[in-house]
Amino acid sequence: MSTNPVLKTTEELDEMARQIRRDIINMLVIANTGHSGGPLGMADIFTAMYFNKLNIDNMDLDKADRDYFFVSIGHIAPVWYATLARRGFFPLEELKTLRRINGRLQGHPASPKGHGAPGVEIASGSLGQGLSVAVGMALGLRMDSKPNHVYCINGDGELQEGQIWEAVMTAAHHKVDNLTMIVDRNHCQIDNRTENVMTLEPLADKFTAFGWNVMNMDGHNMKQILETLDKAKSFKGKPTVIIAETLMGKGVSFMEDNYKWHGIPPTVEQAGIALKDLAETKFGDFFNLEEMAEL
Repeated sequence: MSTNPVLKTTEELDEMARQIRRDIINMLVIANTGHSGGPLGMADIFTAMYFNKLNIDNMDLDKADRDYFFVSIGHIAPVWYATLARRGFFPLEELKTLRRINGRLQGHPASPKGHGAPGVEIASGSLGQGLSVAVGMALGLRMDSKPNHVYCINGDGELQEGQIWEAVMTAAHHKVDNLTMIVDRNHCQIDNRTENVMTLEPLADKFTAFGWNVMNMDGHNMKQILETLDKAKSFKGKPTVIIAETLMGKGVSFMEDNYKWHGIPPTVEQAGIALKDLAETKFGDFFNLEEMAEL
């Protein structure tokens, strides 16, 4: 598959994001375990990255000038797996193996060297560590005068980890401008709203004070996502953070903006409602309601 953008229009990208949300529901109901809310909320951003913006080639994972994509919040693995499968990194049928023992699609992702999925850079899920790795990768690439860009996805609840702010300081001090951090600002974490657990606001001001270029975007507006990613990559002199406002459970009526869906899968009956909410797409499910009835 070419490294050129696979989908070029916002309409195509929106439809793929909806399909990826359907894939997430299918995966979770088959596994009967896993995280629902975060993966659904990040489907638009993952779609924009993998089907339009990332310099990647699923046929050449070690391509010299490729971009690096780190997902620090490993529990949103279902959206990553669905995106990778739709992008051609492995067969769609493998999505049915989510969280199976000895399978590649574990609940928290591992790299291929750790018997995990193709396209995964590092094992993740122990929160707070991904940005440190991304900063180190970006610094190393810059030292070698390489053009690659590094992206890191972080959760807003994850920002309660002290290691995040050590990495933020390091990136600012070294002016690591080949790095873009994307914060999934859904205001939810496993046991409550983020502001009820630990106040994050004024979040943009915090990053500004730490020496970062700060951008904001609607994480469900595809046109805005694409434009913001372009601006972030072209910005020089400072690392950039994009604070992406998202809804946990986006697209599923009974899940949206409800932190209680952080870490549980839907039942068969709930999955049927969710798939109807999301509507069928031209891309086609790997699993259908008739098969679901047999579970």
